[in-house]
Amino acid sequence: MDCPATSTADSRRRSMHTILVVDDSRTNLHVIGARLGAMGYMVVLAQSGREALDLIAGRGFDLVLLDMVMPGLSGLETLAELRSAPDTADLPVIMITALNDPRGAVDALAVGADDHLAKPFEFDVLQARIERVLERAGRIAELKRTVAALDARIAARAIELGEARSELAVTRADRARLQLASTAFKPSVVALSGTSAA
Repeated sequence: MDCPATSTADSRRRSMHTILVVDDSRTNLHVIGARLGAMGYMVVLAQSGREALDLIAGRGFDLVLLDMVMPGLSGLETLAELRSAPDTADLPVIMITALNDPRGAVDALAVGADDHLAKPFEFDVLQARIERVLERAGRIAELKRTVAALDARIAARAIELGEARSELAVTRADRARLQLASTAFKPSVVALSGTSAA
């Protein structure tokens, strides 16, 4: 059994995550929304794929829980639009499929779902999958930040290298001019030093 401090810490940690639940059934929306809210997530509900896309365009979500079969814009079509936009290409999405539709899970994963879950489902399983997908998304985001920082360092080093090459080219040109001038004045210096020695 969880101690109160642990469950409060877990709840606070989850409350930082905002989940968009998309389903054309109001009953499903309210049940899922209430259960996820009780688990400590911030939940936003949408009844269609188009409404979901509008909500996503207006604010950031940490994860989308998307029903596959909806009138109008289906879950697969919604997911395809999310994956085709650079801003949402990596947005974590768990697709909810029908229990008797194994092909639906394959299609969802092929279009780009991060995971899938068949209805009806246990909320403990949903919670475990949400946590796993969010953890993976966090690792991917951290890798992207690291790559961006490395790219910035590489760009800075490339600029420094370019500047050093320019300075080296100027130094070599100056040296070549000095050597040429030295060579040109050498007979005069030799002649002058020969006169003063005599």
